[in-house]
Parts: sequence; C-alpha cells; structure tokens
Amino acid sequence: MDLFKKCYDFTRADEVKALGVYPYFRPIEENEGPVVKIEGKKVIMAGSNNYLGLTAHPKVVEAAKKALEKYGTGCSGSRYLTGTLDLHIELEERLAKFFKSEAVLLFSTGYQTAQGVIPTLVLGRSEYVISDKDNHACIVAGNLMAKGASANFVRYKHNDMEDLERVIKKIPKDAPKLIVSDGVFSTGGEIVELPTLVRVAKENNARIMLDDAHSVGVIGKGGRGTASEFNLEDSVDLTMGTFSKTFASLGGFVSGPERVINYIKHFSPALIFSASPTPASVASALAALDILEAEPERVNKLIENANYMRKSLKAKGFNVLEGRTAIVPVIIGNDNIALQMWRILYDNGVFVNVFVPPGVPEGRQMMRTSYMATHKKEHLDEILHIFEKAGKALGLI
Repeated sequence: MDLFKKCYDFTRADEVKALGVYPYFRPIEENEGPVVKIEGKKVIMAGSNNYLGLTAHPKVVEAAKKALEKYGTGCSGSRYLTGTLDLHIELEERLAKFFKSEAVLLFSTGYQTAQGVIPTLVLGRSEYVISDKDNHACIVAGNLMAKGASANFVRYKHNDMEDLERVIKKIPKDAPKLIVSDGVFSTGGEIVELPTLVRVAKENNARIMLDDAHSVGVIGKGGRGTASEFNLEDSVDLTMGTFSKTFASLGGFVSGPERVINYIKHFSPALIFSASPTPASVASALAALDILEAEPERVNKLIENANYMRKSLKAKGFNVLEGRTAIVPVIIGNDNIALQMWRILYDNGVFVNVFVPPGVPEGRQMMRTSYMATHKKEHLDEILHIFEKAGKALGLI
C-alpha cells in the first residue's frame, strides 16, 4: 500500500467544487471589518471571529506599522534565547493585570498554546487530563501529546457535569488531574457550566484550565472572559486564549500562578523550540487591549448585535441554537442543503461559515454565523433579508 493512496482517493472536495458550492479557502482581497471583498465583490462578513471589529482599527494598524519600523519583521529566535522583546514583556504584564492573574506567558499561536501547556503539566503515568468531548482541536492535540508522554487522557460528554463527575470518580482521588474545557465552545457558542465544574474539581483534587479564545472580549466584566462571567476568577487555575479573535492579531497566551507560568516557561517544548510572536502581532494585540480597556461598551454592542440576530432569525422560522455569546448557529441538518444555503447567501452578498461532518455531528450541519461590535443595523437587516430569501428557496422556512 502506498502511503499517499488516501490522498489520491479523497475526491469529495473536488466533487463539491464541481457543483459550485465549495465554501472554503476563499481569499479575502480587502477587509474593512463588517464588509470584505472576495472575488472582486463586496460582501457582508457574518462569519468572522473579529468580535470587536478591531482588525482594521486605525490604532491597531498604526501600532503594527510602528513595530515593523522599530523591530523589523520577526524575532528570528525563540523566547528562550534571542526572541524576547520588551514588547513581549509589556503585553504579558498588561494581560496579567487585565485578567487579575499573577503572570502571563505568550505563545506564537493559540493552537500552539494548548500544546505548550497541557503536555508540559500532565506527563506522568499517574497524572490525568480530563477533557470535554467538544473541546477545540488544539486541546485535543495537547491531550494526545500528554497521552503520548505516558499520562492518562479521558473525556466526558459535552458540557455534561454529571458525566464529568461520573468520569472523575473513577480516577484515584489523590491522582494529579487537570480538567480542560472551552469557556465558550467555538462551534455552538455554549458557555461551560463553570460553577458546577469548579465544585467537581474542588471535590476531586483537580486543577482547571479554560480556553477563552471565544470568551475574551465577549463575556465577563469588560470582556474578561468566562471566569469573570461567573465571578470565579479565584477558582480557575489557568486560562489560555488567542490574539486571533478579539485582539485582532496572531498569537496565544496562558495566564495563571507565577510559579506555574515560570515552570511552563522553562519546560515547554512548544515555547522553547518555536520562534516567538512577531513584533507587529504583539503590538497589534497591545493596541487592541488598549481599546478594549478604554471602550468596554464595544462588548455590550457586540452582544446586542448577536442577540438581535438570534431573536430575528428565530422569528423568521430558522432553527437557531440558544446562547448569549457572539456565535449564532443556524441548524440546517443536511450536507447538500447547507452547501446550497451557503452559495445562495454568498451570491447575494453575505459570507458565513458552513459546518458539515466531521466538523459537526451528522444532523447538526449548520450555518455558523458570528457577529462584530462594528456591524451596523443595516448590515444585520441585510443579512436577515438574504437569510430569509435563501431559507424560502430551500424550503427551510
């Protein structure tokens, strides 16, 4: 058998392209935030994670330009050796203050952060990482790396605290444990049942890490994320996140106790053997943090926009998942109809993300819409108008 046989046998993407409904890898030519140019035409963006609309903010763009002029395009080394700038230290200190934590450590991507933290902390034969079944792929990768280092990896049903309790009680109580969960789940937009998770952790000698990629800038006081949302900042041990959403940049971070962050800094291969975040990326994230702190009303506007769309799409007859975050999933339930829906929306000037298996379970195919603080009411009403047109054409409403 040839190792590449599976590559040549994979034709599904080609078949979808031939039908004219392939929705992926569409190059964006211009980005104004709520409106982008794709294939020469302006479309309303209703699928971005640019939650506060800061990727085109003049202060963020200017910060990136100044960093390029001062530091150049890259660091040409890892944080451990020649790749630490004063910018990295400044952002770590600012984020620690923002999250009211002892320390923060930056990574080059959000995906890499999970791989840099989980297997660094959970690596012994008697240690366990306990993970929500629907956690982001970066957490799954980190879990598997921990398992590869001889640790134990177990899962519990999605956001099901009874199942978490069932799973954790099968583990020796004195065994070191790390419970890992998304704060806001990236596909459905649900918020973790944190108060119960905290109780279970305390009763079973477990530490907690949350992935707040889709939480920061969205929920919590001033957009401080999931622990803040539930007033449980002192009960969550570690919070990881990304700069590719609210912070309008690229990179990742983990916040927590200084001694734990110091340990990760000196033992994490993902940190030690990777080039550090670029100057422009860090400067952009710093500028975005400035804006978030100075203009917390952006968080309120974001949720106001998402709530308006959730309520209005439901009123038109769509099957919309309940929630209170920036993510508003519209369930379609069929691959072909979902792809046709995407095409009609796109042709009429709206871009959304279409999720089909294996990205979602069978029957849960969806238009994964998400909103920004910078969407104006005319943008939202136009999205609703085109959704209604597509829904009627496909017999969904």
